Amino acid sequence: MDLKGKKIILGSHSPRRQELLSGLGIDFTIDTGNTFEEVFPQDIPHSQVPAVMSEGKSFGFHRPLEQDEILLTSDTMVLCGSKMMGKPHSPEEAASMLRALSGRWHEVVTAITLRDCNRHLTESDTARVHFRELTEEEISYYIERYRPFDKAGAYGIQEWIGYVGITGIEGSFFTIMGLPVHLVYSSLLEFIG
Repeated sequence: MDLKGKKIILGSHSPRRQELLSGLGIDFTIDTGNTFEEVFPQDIPHSQVPAVMSEGKSFGFHRPLEQDEILLTSDTMVLCGSKMMGKPHSPEEAASMLRALSGRWHEVVTAITLRDCNRHLTESDTARVHFRELTEEEISYYIERYRPFDKAGAYGIQEWIGYVGITGIEGSFFTIMGLPVHLVYSSLLEFIG
């Protein structure tokens, strides 16, 4: 991809997002300095929360962007019925989330925001995931071994629980993993012009 002299900054600590963005063959730097407090209005539809959070991260970037810089931020949320699931804060919360996901379909919404010093673009992608019934032993093993406290919904599709528990996917695997790279690519093409 011809970036036309633009420098891409990934505003994310996530090793998965770094890995996925690398897969596009795009040179980028990582800068996670941010002042955004991860809160959102309680009256917005759950499916719009990742977009609000992604934009918040973008506009909370710790410094003004230079003319040749494009910042990429992202946010992922798991929606199970009417319940939103972000990152669990304890093993008990992680287990509760996995029990809720067990034996049913849920949605994963990941939003991206591209911003330069003049404008911004936010897009979202949704995928559906089905877990078979998970046993308490499987849930405990996964939490103890993989400690999924940095993952929305308390799981990583690319980890053991995904290997043994996921029986169906509709949509992009990478959206579920945390960065819809097809959307990043098409949005960058549109953004750079």
